[in-house]
Amino acid sequence: FLRDKPEDVGQQAYGAPPEHRTPGPVPSPVRTALRGLRVVSGSGAFWVLWGSFFVCGVSTNGLIQTHFLEAAHDHDIARTAAATLISLIGLFDIIGTIASGWLTDRYDPRKLLFAYYGLRGLSLLLLQPALASGHLPLGLFIGFYGLDWVATVPPTVALCRELCGPELATVAYGWVFAGHQVGASLAAWGAGWLRDATGSYQPAFLLAAIACFVAAFGVQRVRGSIGEPTGTTGTTGTAVATT
Repeated sequence: FLRDKPEDVGQQAYGAPPEHRTPGPVPSPVRTALRGLRVVSGSGAFWVLWGSFFVCGVSTNGLIQTHFLEAAHDHDIARTAAATLISLIGLFDIIGTIASGWLTDRYDPRKLLFAYYGLRGLSLLLLQPALASGHLPLGLFIGFYGLDWVATVPPTVALCRELCGPELATVAYGWVFAGHQVGASLAAWGAGWLRDATGSYQPAFLLAAIACFVAAFGVQRVRGSIGEPTGTTGTTGTAVATT
């Protein structure tokens, strides 16, 4: 009932040239992942994307998803009300991610990521005042932030494909996404430590905002290409982040 590749239903891969053929299953996914890492790890562009997704993890799962309820509690917002606001992020996230996919098909993903990270950083700067002001400003933050939650994924995937080609892109994105998890785990611990040390989440919000601004400018520097692997052995990466 489910097909493995577009050719199975007489279709061509979306955006692929006429001569493109989807590669078959790889014999060892683990070996392929490690060899793919060896190919992309020599590229500055890969590490810029890895770093941008590190920041994405810091500013979403690690900070807001983990600590928003406690930050709201610090401002005497009931846990049920704060939990409702968090749940609304998921609703706006669906809208924002679909819209981001549509935009990624039409605009430069670097410009989209610049906007997403920059606006996310701005929203984090305004979070502490929103928490202190009440439900209306906080609701506006939740709506805006939810639209931006996973919006970074489509343009990041598009950049991986642009830099690495169709065969290496999925492996490269897998390792880029690992950066997201590292950033999330660091923020989950670090934001709690800062809250205990300072009595406020404001330092964590500020640091995450600054990191978002750095990521916004960093993704603009990604240029070049990363050599696709020959068979399963791989080649040397050539993409760079220009300075």
